[in-house]
Amino acid sequence: MIENVVERASVELAGRSGRRSFLGRLGKGMVALVGGQFVAIALAPGRAEAYHICGHTYTTGSCPHPFSPQSRVDQYGYPVHPRYGYPIDDRGRIYTKRSQRRRQVCEEVVPSKYPFTGAPVFGGGWSRCCGGRVRRIADCCSYADTRINGDASLTGYCHAGRKVFCIGYRDTNTRC
Repeated sequence: MIENVVERASVELAGRSGRRSFLGRLGKGMVALVGGQFVAIALAPGRAEAYHICGHTYTTGSCPHPFSPQSRVDQYGYPVHPRYGYPIDDRGRIYTKRSQRRRQVCEEVVPSKYPFTGAPVFGGGWSRCCGGRVRRIADCCSYADTRINGDASLTGYCHAGRKVFCIGYRDTNTRC
């Protein structure tokens, strides 16, 4: 009987969330069972360095953005306001005229602030449900051996020998 309850709960949880979040919760539960509540609290996702974007719980920091750490971009990689989604310039002001400077976050801002990254590009990414909408989280991929926060680079969803330098996200109009 207990096995059936556990199996049903596991299937229900897996249906509501992504594989990583399911495994994270399962692991946290096991640690809490074995190590007590103190250890489980220490492992809470809110305590991770980069728990700044819904759907992202690991330690890669956001790409440079006028509203950092909320590095929201449009489908072309240009910065937008993290809450309202309107286009903004490099200073965070509403973008209304071409005389304002507005650069692509990964392809233009990252290499100007971090020249050792070479020519980074937004690589692969993943989707999560955030606030009832699908959110696309994308890796800004470069050939650098360190990430924006100074840790060793990871391959992540990058291709062609590139590694994750920082991340950005874009909200879609798709309900989840």
